[in-house]
Order: sequence, then C-alpha cells, then structure tokens
Amino acid sequence: MTYCLGIKVKEGLLALADTRITSGTDTTVKKKISIEQKDGFSLFIMTSGLRSTRDKAIVYFYELLETKEFNKLYKAVNAFGEQVKRVAAEDKASLEKAGFNFDLNTIIGGQLKDDDEHKLFLLYPEGNWVELGQGAPYVIIGNSGHGKAILNRTLTEDSDLKLALKAGFLSFDSTRVSSNNVDFPIDIALYKKDSFHLVEQRYEKKDLEAISTLWAEELKAALENIPEDWMDVAFNKLEKETT
Repeated sequence: MTYCLGIKVKEGLLALADTRITSGTDTTVKKKISIEQKDGFSLFIMTSGLRSTRDKAIVYFYELLETKEFNKLYKAVNAFGEQVKRVAAEDKASLEKAGFNFDLNTIIGGQLKDDDEHKLFLLYPEGNWVELGQGAPYVIIGNSGHGKAILNRTLTEDSDLKLALKAGFLSFDSTRVSSNNVDFPIDIALYKKDSFHLVEQRYEKKDLEAISTLWAEELKAALENIPEDWMDVAFNKLEKETT
C-alpha cells in the first residue's frame, strides 16, 4: 500500500508521498514522486499499485518525452495514459494469472507553457482521467481511508500552500498511525503558479515527530474542551436504568 496526496489551491500545487515499499515481509524505501521540468514545462507523477508496472510506465513515458513535446498538461496526461494501457496490454494477463491486480492509479500535476494555470489530474488504470478543480482541492491514491477528515475540514481553493502542507502532513500522519504499510520518510514537491519550477524536500521521522506529538496533544485538549451538557439526557437515562 502507499499514500500519495495531490493538492491544488490558487497559489499552486503540493505533492506528498510516503516512501515505504512492502514486498512480502520485506520493506524498503523508494521515491514515489517523479518530476520532469524544463523551460515552460513542469510536472510531477505519483502512482499507487505494483511498483513494477509503475516503473515500466514511467520509463515508457520519459522515453516518449525525448522525442515529443507537449504544450498543455492534459496532453501529457493522455500520453501517460497511453503508456499505462501499453503496460496493461503487455503485463495484465500474466499478473492476474499470478494473483496480482493491475491497479495503477496516477496523480499528475503541473503546468505546461500553454496552460492558463496549474492543473491536477487523477488517471485511472484504464487510461481515462478526471481533472481536479473547484470543490475538489485534493486527491489521494493508495491508503485513502484515514487521512481525508482533516483535508475535508480545512482545505479550500483559497488555502495557501503552507496550510496545504500542514494539512497534508497531518493527513499522512493520521494514515501512518492507523496503518503499518505507510511510513516515513515522506517526499514533498511544491509548485507556485506560473513559476514553471518545482522544488522537492524529504522529511524523516525525526524532522516532524514534534509536530505529530503536538497535534496529538492538541486533539486531546480539543476533545476535553467540547461542552458536555448535550450528553446529560443520555447519561441521565443510563443512570436511572442502572440504579
């Protein structure tokens, strides 16, 4: 399993991914954010699913970029989708025969020279995609069940990138403490609108452990400060029926 998060706000884009790779009883650390940038061309790619299919699709796509140029991000997303379908045609039958699902979901974000703004896409294993926009400022692939609450409660398209990163980290942290197949280190990529430049940063557990502890303490304090008078009717009934 994996945890990959893409966030789009008016200010720019955030990509966040854990680095844990699990194979049987073995765990390794591998980068899950791939970046390509040059003049008028900045994009990142994150995937969930079998590492072998991911690596093959990435290699095919980068090979394509050596001979073909794209002026809008959706065209690059279409091209990557074609590589995903190519890998499926080559490997899907043998993978399924061996008991593995072909489940390569992909987040692609960035901005190309003729895009009017930065874009964020979710690409499905079948090669079709949706663009994330107003009302949907983020997308998660992989282990998505634990980290959505804080994003839903805090993020809007008007959030700045610092808030996006704080919420994104806490979303990852909620997933990490609830699942043993998502863990540090985490990689992030930041993109500012119209800059055509992505920056990357890796965070180890020691870098953010204090933030994780602080968040846990703040949650406990907030819970203790929730008014309790609304509970009286239920506990009064409980007291009457048990005495």
